[in-house]
Amino acid sequence: MIRLVVFDCDGTLVDSQHLIIAAMTRACEELAQPKPADEAVRRVVGLSLETAIAELLPGESPATYQALAAAYKNAFHDLRRQAGLAEPLYEGALAALDGLAKRDILLGIATGKGRAGLDAVLAHHGLASRFVTLQTADRHPGKPHPAMLEAAMAEAGAQPGETWLIGDTSFDMGMAAAAGVRPVGVAWGYHPVASLLAAGADPVLARFDQLLPLVDGQP
Repeated sequence: MIRLVVFDCDGTLVDSQHLIIAAMTRACEELAQPKPADEAVRRVVGLSLETAIAELLPGESPATYQALAAAYKNAFHDLRRQAGLAEPLYEGALAALDGLAKRDILLGIATGKGRAGLDAVLAHHGLASRFVTLQTADRHPGKPHPAMLEAAMAEAGAQPGETWLIGDTSFDMGMAAAAGVRPVGVAWGYHPVASLLAAGADPVLARFDQLLPLVDGQP
């Protein structure tokens, strides 16, 4: 029996890569740091912000990482208000959320976003009321630490054996494994399928419309 399905946000529910890359580019330009390759930025989506920046620009001081994080947040907020830089839902996401709710399955989110950023996305898409638990990286250790999932299960009254995590990165799969929940990968996000499988994804969905049949046919 499934009681709780927890979703990652960026790369799983919404396609935020263009906004994230643009904000990182602007932050690096502002602080005269080298611009990371787009693919490198996509690979760190899902990590907490300062951890992601440290992965992209190793060897800098903590003060530099803090300054870049602040510049990134400012750039992200500015860019979000501009036309053409949105965080659209992936095709089939809404139907999947509807279908899970009709099956009386509770919904949650565990994301590398901060709470303000997550709230903005949910408000934009009118989704806030659908989730019983929202866990963000500014309130917990970042992925793959299991703290976000542990908090989500505690809030929802769910056990690991009745909880699934849906995500697009190996960080998500590692978090699920650490928390003892089922790790379900998605192929439309920012890490390759091979990386998800190597991190324990069971299985990797090619499209959102494969989620409900998987739920209904669970062993």
